[in-house]
Amino acid sequence: MAKSAAVIHPVVMAGGSGTRLWPLSRQAFPKQLLPLASEQSMLQDTLKRVVAPGFGAPILLCNQDHRFIIAEQMRAAGIEGGKIVLEPVGRNTAPAAAVGALIAQAADPDALVLLMASDHVIRDVKGFQAAVALAAKAALGGRLVTFGIRPSHPETGYGYIRRGGDLEGAPGCFTVDRFVEKPDLKTAEGYLAEGSYAWNSGMFLFAAKAYLAELGRLEPAMLAAAEEAVAKGVTDLDFLRLDPKAFAASPSQSIDYAVMEKTKLAATCPIDVGWSDVGSWSALWDIGERDASGNVLRGDVLTLDTSNSYVRSEGPLTAVVGLDNAVVVVTDDCVLVSSKDRVQDVKGVVDRLKQSGRKEHAEHPTVFRPWGSYRGIGQGARFQVKRIVVKPGASLSLQMHHHRAEHWIVVSGTGRVTKGEEVFLLYENQSTFLPMGMTHRLENPGHIPLELIEVQSGGYLGEDDIVRFADTYGRVG
Repeated sequence: MAKSAAVIHPVVMAGGSGTRLWPLSRQAFPKQLLPLASEQSMLQDTLKRVVAPGFGAPILLCNQDHRFIIAEQMRAAGIEGGKIVLEPVGRNTAPAAAVGALIAQAADPDALVLLMASDHVIRDVKGFQAAVALAAKAALGGRLVTFGIRPSHPETGYGYIRRGGDLEGAPGCFTVDRFVEKPDLKTAEGYLAEGSYAWNSGMFLFAAKAYLAELGRLEPAMLAAAEEAVAKGVTDLDFLRLDPKAFAASPSQSIDYAVMEKTKLAATCPIDVGWSDVGSWSALWDIGERDASGNVLRGDVLTLDTSNSYVRSEGPLTAVVGLDNAVVVVTDDCVLVSSKDRVQDVKGVVDRLKQSGRKEHAEHPTVFRPWGSYRGIGQGARFQVKRIVVKPGASLSLQMHHHRAEHWIVVSGTGRVTKGEEVFLLYENQSTFLPMGMTHRLENPGHIPLELIEVQSGGYLGEDDIVRFADTYGRVG
């Protein structure tokens, strides 16, 4: 991308739960952290498309539960210098944009802010970067630019932007005639035929000072809350924790409703870059590579007389026979089978799981922690078995359990074990027993991941049976 007169600071909103992509996307590990459209996660793909001349280091906003996963994915993608900001509660996109703009402006008074979701697909990265360069000219002139997607069909699931006249000094950009809500099919067909409407992508580019000035004029309480939340924020390891009380006091509104639909500074830049918000399983079928029968197949999958379907397995062999226009998604603990025309209703399944008190809407079999991960591989009365992976140089907390004993067997790597007053190394195929009530810690002093099998036994095996005495990551209790 050609350089503009100001540095463009990407602000990436990495919250959200992606319930329509259950059972792969769950509360503890939502869709932006998953490799749905490529070999990397959607977040990593988003970050990599703004690693180019003219862009600054990214600012990410997320919740506390995903902070270590996001930090690890940034590291794995080679993203350096970024800032991770923790939102104590969700307050929609307008306050998030304000926080990002305030942080960018503090580092660079002339900052331009590129506000993006972390879970969109853009196939034409070069085209996207070129569009950002065009929009930067409008943003430098004080405009708040929204990127409109040229519609390929009469979509009823998106809001629309109707463009006005050409924007002077910014070829390829236009004034905004109006924003419209999600239309019915007949109205959407009219928009497509008329030719001046675009889908509202939810991506924006603006000068930080211009957005903050408009927010202060239109929503002064929201700006005040964001300013206080940033000013009273606390640095915790590599994260900035916004002040909880101040941020919670902010009104919760989208940037469209709070600012863009009311400002006279709105502009739009229509783009055609292979964009998708991946809002459903059918969207992944739309953008996927199909076989001769029109199927998109992922994982260990076998089909017979099946067509126009999306079939994905994250584990066991999955055989599908005689289906058309279907979605089949298999994980270790859940199976989803749906008509492709009904995949928007998957959210209803998630709601029913919540209402019934089940955990499959929130938790994956693999649970990620700042030190690595663990995965349940078997359980029964008074026992459960886990596969534990500890990253090189990482360590679990110094802890004990009141109701369970543990057996550790090293599969690969080297572990350093603290067991009461004793400290020793465990190598491949070696094991140790940790009695109930024994203070213990597991560390990986090596340069490769430490993998072990843990067998727990006892009367209560819940994750809340843990007392931490010391923890590298600031966790207590």
